[in-house]
Amino acid sequence: MSLFTNLQTRFRKMVFLENKPETGEVFLNQRRVFTLPSKPGWMFLLLLITLFIAATNYNLSLGLALTFVLMSCAWVSVFLGFRNLAHLHLLAGTAQPVFAGEDAQFTLHLINRRKYARYAVWVSFSSKDAAQHAVDIAAFSRTSIQLSCSSETRGYLPIPRVRLQTWFPLGLLRAWSTWLPDVQALVYPRPELNAPPLPYQGSEKNDGRGHAGSEDFSGVRAYQTGDALKHLAWKHIAKVDVAAGGQLVTKQFSGGSASDIMLDFSSLPKNMDVELKLARMTSWVLEADANAQPYGFRLGGNHYAPATGQAHRLDCLRALALYEL
Repeated sequence: MSLFTNLQTRFRKMVFLENKPETGEVFLNQRRVFTLPSKPGWMFLLLLITLFIAATNYNLSLGLALTFVLMSCAWVSVFLGFRNLAHLHLLAGTAQPVFAGEDAQFTLHLINRRKYARYAVWVSFSSKDAAQHAVDIAAFSRTSIQLSCSSETRGYLPIPRVRLQTWFPLGLLRAWSTWLPDVQALVYPRPELNAPPLPYQGSEKNDGRGHAGSEDFSGVRAYQTGDALKHLAWKHIAKVDVAAGGQLVTKQFSGGSASDIMLDFSSLPKNMDVELKLARMTSWVLEADANAQPYGFRLGGNHYAPATGQAHRLDCLRALALYEL
């Protein structure tokens, strides 16, 4: 961090109270709301000064009266603008998990416990190019708003600092405050496109599950040691880039039901990129879950027995998202 950035960060922490993430409901007291004239406000102030000087030099009573009337309007605008934002209660909701590359949605609740309504409160992230959303909040009510933030990598994505500002009622004054909720979204690895077939286990079972028969072709599966060369799916293998982590696949024939699936991170090629392995495991989890096929899962210290269902899927995806982080 450069010296200028360090000084800027210290200044913002000291003056604008931009400190650590805040948990629970936050109250915007008077100390947290800041005001400055907007561009039209500075022009209006220049107009007042010009009118005052002209009325004084030419001894124009009506000119002085007009100046004071306009000045009174400006003071009222300052008061209403400040009151429009101050004493607001803020509460962050939960963020749903997303896959890398998707937009994480953060829900924010703005709570007005005063007897007057608030108008044109603009909410956005603090970055310059962030989209802004304007909301009105009736007296004794709550308004919810969703802000989107793009996710790039797996893991936890903390919510960026939120900015609230208003130019109500005349646009002469900008009142603003910032808020950093203690909320983060879980980002799963991005699923691999065109992933190889699911890796079926080779054990034969008495209930007809295991290696299938050898009559009717029913699909392909990952190659396993001992598979006959004549059963390799050469047409599919010709399209696979082994250097990029592609695997050999074996034809599967009907004659029994499918065997259990074991998604084992350590069974993937050792020279394969870690993130690509996680992407492949993610794709396999989604595919097995979509087909309602029981699947086991092994990744680092996470060992899950074959199962199906949402809870099993979420446990596996969570382990993939947080692997070695």
